[in-house]
Amino acid sequence: MGLSGLLLLLGLFSPSWAGVTVQVPGLQVPPQYASRRADAQKLFTVSYDAYKQFAFGHDDLSPVSRGFSDGRNGWGASVVDAMATMAVMGLDDIFEEAVNFTANIDFSRSKTSSTVSVFETTIRYLGGLLSAYELSDEKFPVLVQKAKEVADKMAFAWVGNNDMPFGFMNFATNTPTRSTSNIAEAGTLSLEWFMLTKYTNNATYGDRAARSAKHIANLASPLPGLAAQGIDPATGNAVGSYVTWGGGSDSYFEYLIKYARLTNTDEHIYIDTWKTAVDSSIKNLLRKSTVGNFTYLADFDGSRIRHVGSHLACFHAGNWLLGGKLLQNQTIIDIALELNEGCWNTYAGTATGIGPEAFAYISDDGSFTGGNSPSTAQMNFYNQHGYYITSSAYILRPEVLESNMHAWRITGDTKYLDRAASAIDAFNKFLPATVAFAGLNNVNSVTSSLIDDMESFWFAEVLKYLYLTFDDPAHISLDDYVFNTECQPFKAPPALDSYGGSGKLVPAKPFAAQSGALPAVSPNAFLKSAGVPRGSR
Repeated sequence: MGLSGLLLLLGLFSPSWAGVTVQVPGLQVPPQYASRRADAQKLFTVSYDAYKQFAFGHDDLSPVSRGFSDGRNGWGASVVDAMATMAVMGLDDIFEEAVNFTANIDFSRSKTSSTVSVFETTIRYLGGLLSAYELSDEKFPVLVQKAKEVADKMAFAWVGNNDMPFGFMNFATNTPTRSTSNIAEAGTLSLEWFMLTKYTNNATYGDRAARSAKHIANLASPLPGLAAQGIDPATGNAVGSYVTWGGGSDSYFEYLIKYARLTNTDEHIYIDTWKTAVDSSIKNLLRKSTVGNFTYLADFDGSRIRHVGSHLACFHAGNWLLGGKLLQNQTIIDIALELNEGCWNTYAGTATGIGPEAFAYISDDGSFTGGNSPSTAQMNFYNQHGYYITSSAYILRPEVLESNMHAWRITGDTKYLDRAASAIDAFNKFLPATVAFAGLNNVNSVTSSLIDDMESFWFAEVLKYLYLTFDDPAHISLDDYVFNTECQPFKAPPALDSYGGSGKLVPAKPFAAQSGALPAVSPNAFLKSAGVPRGSR
């Protein structure tokens, strides 16, 4: 079935069709947690008020110096990224102000660097505009107009007949600016571009992005279903043999199951590949720490297991919970809850109660990380907490709270509400800067210095996930919406009664990595500094 046929089907499913359910039916937030939704909203309003005063129209507020930065091409990333959160929170006054600002963005050129990330622009700008359009009951057609404008510029990333887009573009010349890419950059476009097709009735947008994801899924891989992290967009070939659920790969895997749910497609490749990736991860990457017995997914560098983890990778628990419910597979759900415990432990183990950027483990089968052996201090920390910190920064990332919200909605266990509440308390205690909230250089120090940047995903993800954790679960339900990787909700059609795919795993294919352009690297290679943006997720 083609994409145009899918769009027709979106209006043909009967609302009375029961379908698969994800959330606990009739779930309600207990009264003792009622004030916490307002606490989450206050984090947002304090942050946005400061942004309006000191950085409005720029990409990020610098909350320590009361300045701004423009790492997302100067188009006002925080405004666009925050719009859906404003709509979810019912902040109509600033939402309409944001719409008026957005109507005048000039997407024909970058205001800063000539280089534009197709991935980041898709998840933040394209996703933010289309989600805001939906959540405002389609009252502001200019949001679709601006989404089309920026997508039409990004469309030049697909050169000739290539299935794969280049990851970075020069908007002034409409040409690629970098030859290397990864599967997260190339494979995390399908939801947003499908939604653009829905609202423009132009199937080219969605077909283009879906073609990229399917190309990756059809590649031979180092482990069944688990594509290599690196890819050459010019040839479409894999580069290196590094496998991870962390940065550079993460949201490609995330979107496989989400695209299947958002479109209700009868093309089995998305669910089959996701299911194979999960099955392969359980068989090859799943490990337990020797202290605390915490579950984690290791990386694989083509020859050895690397016992590493990252904040970015901790989205996997929520994604597996969603997929496990859609596939009605209790084994996946149970393992996802164990993964969630391991990720939450990285918060619980620090002096601030906030989790670090990257960490490592020791398992019965080894402690190899591809880097240095743990120091004496790291070993002492490991013996207390079951993991040790390898990158101590917190740059306002959402993934642990993302999975925590999914765990609450899918199990109804109030311990997840307690955890979200503790995160709010920790943020209020350790993140305040001069006017808003900033990241930490060292989450294991209560006197840590701050990172002078408040990325747009603080508005789009962290604060939306916290708010939704304490909001009425029937509002923006996981049964009604699919979130893009920036936590922008997209309305989904009624669920099918089964998401089993073909019922088969994807068969393994002989794998030979292309060498040269992009060596196999661990996620830490993407964490170039404490202030590095989300990068390849």
